Amino acid sequence: MSGTHEDAVISRQVRRLESLLEAQDIVGGDTVDEVIDGFLAGASPVNGAKVVARAWTDPAYRERLLADGTAAVGELGFSAGGVQKQRLRVVENTAGTHNVIVCTLCSCYPLRLLGPSPGWYKSEAYRSRVVRDPRGVLAEFGVTLPESVDITVWDSSAETRYMVLPRRPAGTDRLSEEELASLVTRNGLIGTGVL
Repeated sequence: MSGTHEDAVISRQVRRLESLLEAQDIVGGDTVDEVIDGFLAGASPVNGAKVVARAWTDPAYRERLLADGTAAVGELGFSAGGVQKQRLRVVENTAGTHNVIVCTLCSCYPLRLLGPSPGWYKSEAYRSRVVRDPRGVLAEFGVTLPESVDITVWDSSAETRYMVLPRRPAGTDRLSEEELASLVTRNGLIGTGVL
């Protein structure tokens, strides 16, 4: 999944906007950098992994997470979005259902919980194909599911972000919450991985 051309266009547009803001003395380049750094501070898939590990070890927390993701991640000190408040909906993978996240309009994504979005997530190829052929796209990521497993694709929006609660791997009953969190990947939180 390559979004190199699209990323270059967006980068040029961002640079042009920054130049216009600086030329009009609305904001300086250092201020823009500070705002971006502040926005990204603490944004990491490690946060989402901690949420998952807590859900795997605490059934009451898991229920709260699935009922109201925004409030449940807030219990652990995380927010679902960035500057604006978005609703977080957490969808659970089960033996019969696998969930995948996409934003067909742009690349809406729970930044604080998953870190900066990967280039492929923003690419037109991923955004359009995962809706039409989720099984094929997942296979490209190395995820081959039995035909008996339903695949549900969730489309994020400006108002609602999604995160996948992966299935807890067998044989991990004795692992600590921290050890469990180390098993979870960003792709697992998006649904393009199983963990």
